[in-house]
Amino acid sequence: MNGKKHIFYFDALRALAIISVILVHVFDGGTRHLIVAEYSAVPSLNWFICSFIINFFRIGVPLFLMLSGALSLGRDWTIRSFLGKRLPRIIYPFVFWLLFLSVMLVLINSFIHPLKIHGLFSLITVGALGKNNYFYQDWFFWMILGTYLIMPIFNKWIQHSDMKELEYFLSIWLITCIFDFTLRMQFPIKLSYFTSPIGLVVLGYYLRYTERELFNKKYFAVLLILFSIASMMICSYMFSNDTLIYRFDRYAIFMALNAAGVFLLFKNFNFNPKGILRDFITRIAQYSYGIYLAHVAVLSVTIEIFEKTLPYNLWTITLVLVTLFVPMGLLYIFSKVPYLKDIIGVK
Repeated sequence: MNGKKHIFYFDALRALAIISVILVHVFDGGTRHLIVAEYSAVPSLNWFICSFIINFFRIGVPLFLMLSGALSLGRDWTIRSFLGKRLPRIIYPFVFWLLFLSVMLVLINSFIHPLKIHGLFSLITVGALGKNNYFYQDWFFWMILGTYLIMPIFNKWIQHSDMKELEYFLSIWLITCIFDFTLRMQFPIKLSYFTSPIGLVVLGYYLRYTERELFNKKYFAVLLILFSIASMMICSYMFSNDTLIYRFDRYAIFMALNAAGVFLLFKNFNFNPKGILRDFITRIAQYSYGIYLAHVAVLSVTIEIFEKTLPYNLWTITLVLVTLFVPMGLLYIFSKVPYLKDIIGVK
């Protein structure tokens, strides 16, 4: 468990995770309002595509959490070494992109196009908490920071536990997924220690190392994904209306099953492309945290300046491409500047 061998499917999962986040933000926050009224007894194709994307691809954050567990738990490290390595990796890029993008937004507002901002100081302080249109993704920083702070405790427990004890923990965690985040009703027994992010972290570790035959069968992963998709799409259709496309919480039971299925799919099918595709996936994986921190500002500015200038489908595709490749371009440029590579979110 302590080997340093590079495993490509982790890169592929990380690349999928950031692309999933972008797809959800484009379709849910960027273009959903343009087609939400197309709901009816037989909704339009665009409505079904939007519903599918904002539900299925909500696995982005769960996959990031599962990768943290798969890569970090069960290892022989100290609290000092773990936090000393992990915290700078998330804090420095968070501060860099918050300051850089805030300055750029003020300049755009002053010289190119008026934006919905109220000064640099307000942009930074409110944005740091993920409370405005340009940095609403920054809630993730605070969530992952809290997760890292508690991971040393779980790591020590995992080092002295067997897989059956992990299965016990995950079983209770799945109960919280059902009640707290799917049915949205409180379970009679208080299970707050088992809820939300940390369960996904433990799940990632468990799925990487489990020797249970079922979880190592290739097509079990496919069945998990298909079951999750069918359940989410049926519920989305049933609970939506012409002003709302229903979407599940990222910690809902179907999201947990979906993320587990995708993780196992990449693990068991030995996804290992060559050449340009491999290089592209690796690059996205390396840039994933920086892309995450920068993409919402790029998306929001693009929408404010250019919205309604293109037909819906072309506009949506354009937003996805711009939101992915502009941050990647910035990261590529900054990575060539001495001393910046370590603070921009490049692995």
